Amino acid sequence: MSKAYLPLVVVIPAILAACATTPPKVPAALNPPAGQVLTLEALAGEGVQIYECSQKADGTYEWAFKFPEAKLLSRTRKSLGKHYAGPTWEAPDGSTIVAQLAAKDPGPNASAIPWLLLSAKANTGSGVFARTKSIQRVDTVGGIAPSEACNAGSLKKVVRVPYTATYYFYE
Repeated sequence: MSKAYLPLVVVIPAILAACATTPPKVPAALNPPAGQVLTLEALAGEGVQIYECSQKADGTYEWAFKFPEAKLLSRTRKSLGKHYAGPTWEAPDGSTIVAQLAAKDPGPNASAIPWLLLSAKANTGSGVFARTKSIQRVDTVGGIAPSEACNAGSLKKVVRVPYTATYYFYE
């Protein structure tokens, strides 16, 4: 076997090991469109939701969500890529998906970021995310805006709030 194929021999088993066979139970609004098939499950490990103290047009202050940063892992803790601003998900094979919000549900835990259904805006590459059409974010823990005061004294302050979630990818 050529050394050029070695990375695929390493990456593909990790990705296949992360494939889920059963979609999660979610509120109806968070189901992907009919005909889409679950292809991958990934856990957000060592993730943060990044907020910045900002002044709104009316002069009040708020913690504004900026973007996420997270490592994507299989249930056996193998790397499946990363998640970052866009929102973007990037696989080790270089393929990416940039998504947009399709539906939102507060989820069962008020102290966690909401559950989401996202739809693809753009896909790149020919790897694992090349044909992804929808993503569900469920089973969230943490990640909500800071409880500390956001005011003139903390304007532009950036806070990284830890979170975990499970992402399901559909083609």
